[in-house]
Formats: sequence, structure tokens, C-alpha cells
Amino acid sequence: MSAIPEGHFVQLEDGLSLHYHEAGQGEAVLFLHGSGPGASGYSNFKGNYPIFAEAGVRAIVPDLPGYGLSDKPETEYTLDFFVAAVKGLIDQLAIDSVTLVGNSLGGAIAIKLTLDYPELVRKLILMAPGGLMEKEQYFQEMEGIQKMAAAFASGELKDASGMRRLLGLQLFDASQVTDETVNERVAVVHEQPVCVLSTMQVPNMASRLHELRCPIFGIWGVNDKFCPSRGADTMMNACSNIRFTLLSECGHWVMVEHEAWFNRQCIDFIRHN
Repeated sequence: MSAIPEGHFVQLEDGLSLHYHEAGQGEAVLFLHGSGPGASGYSNFKGNYPIFAEAGVRAIVPDLPGYGLSDKPETEYTLDFFVAAVKGLIDQLAIDSVTLVGNSLGGAIAIKLTLDYPELVRKLILMAPGGLMEKEQYFQEMEGIQKMAAAFASGELKDASGMRRLLGLQLFDASQVTDETVNERVAVVHEQPVCVLSTMQVPNMASRLHELRCPIFGIWGVNDKFCPSRGADTMMNACSNIRFTLLSECGHWVMVEHEAWFNRQCIDFIRHN
């Protein structure tokens, strides 16, 4: 079974150990992955962060607590818990200004971190961010979230066939799911306590979006089965200094499905806006 390649570890002030990959030098760009079972920074962004590094930035890709090779404590996985961990990583790495790249849960973390520490965040790149409506709405409306929760609870994601079925929901074209990614995520699922997903709480931050002042680049696949693409309208109507691109034939993982385009557009945004 393929495992995530080991990068670096850092211990936060509260004792939590976080794992991360890093490449390149220059201004800091921090990649924040989503919440799917077995997720890690590497499995989400392995086709992206090396290209960013080649373009002249310091690309940092952590595993959130509860995921990848980071610690997985038996605790409540609230949005503030994740934000505190990411801020602790930023402090430990002595970063004083950062661009955040966040998908799904990672997008919600990026938004909340920017609200809490506006002086720290230079720019935001958001792909189908969470936290734009009530949790109950996501579960009621989104096929992907319903099936993800059921599959994790049943244990069917501990084998490759079950994980492949779930990951197929993340993409418009399920044939893009690779054996490598399936195996990376199955290995992590075997180590994840149930509380990682069962206690997760991400509040609706729509009423605070107007407080975001940094430049924002958002991307959403209109075939997303996890976060509805109307979230782009929510953000466009609330935020200033924002642009959004909607993509046809694209699900929840734009950085995977349209990898080369995503890399070019984001690097251009980082360099010129």
C-alpha cells in the first residue's frame, strides 16, 4: 500500500505535532486541504506545490491535525481548533506574511484565519470553500457529503474499492482518480479516529465575508457534489477585491481536474495582484 512520503514535522506550543511538505524559496504560500476521509496535504496538492515552488515561492503543504501524518488526537475538530493549529505552524516557521490556498474545509480555515489575523494574510485563493451556509444544508443538499459520511461510518473506506468510489464523487471525470491517491488515503483512514469527522463543526461565516479585505481569487466547479457552486455568488456579493472563475466539467477538486490551468492562474494571481 502506498504511503504519503515523509516531509517535515513541527511541534506546536500545545504539543501537537504537524507534518508538512515544503519546497522552494520566496514569499510563503500555504496550501490547506479538505476534510475527506484519508485526506492529506500531499494527496491533494502533489501536482501543484512543486510547480509553485519552481515559480519562485516558498510552498508549504501541511497535513491538518487528524489527517495525513499529523497527530490525530481524540478531541473536537472545530474550525477554531484547525485555525489555531495552522496559526501555530505559521508562527513556528517564522512566517510574517502568507498567501493561503484552501479547498473545501481548507477554504473555510483560510477564511477564518484571515478574519482572525487580517494583517497576516496577503492574498486568498479559494477552491469551493466551506463555511458559507449552515452545516445542515450541506448534508441535506449535497450527495457527496451524504455518501462520504455514510461510507466513513460503515468502514468501507478502509479498502481501495470503497475509497475509489468516494473519490470518484470528488471529480467530474472519475477516471482521474489514481491508484496512488487511493492507496495514500486508505493508509490514512486506518489511523483516523471517528471523531475527526463526527465532531467537525464549521460555522456559517457568510455574514462576516464583507470583513475580508485582501485580494481574493476563487474557483468553483459547477459539478461540485460537496459544496454548491452558488457559494461563488455569496462571496462575490459580499467581498471587495475579488474575482471568481466557474468551470464546467469540474467537480470539487479543480486543482486535480484542471491541474495545469489551476497552477498557471494561481501563480499569475500571486505574482501580479
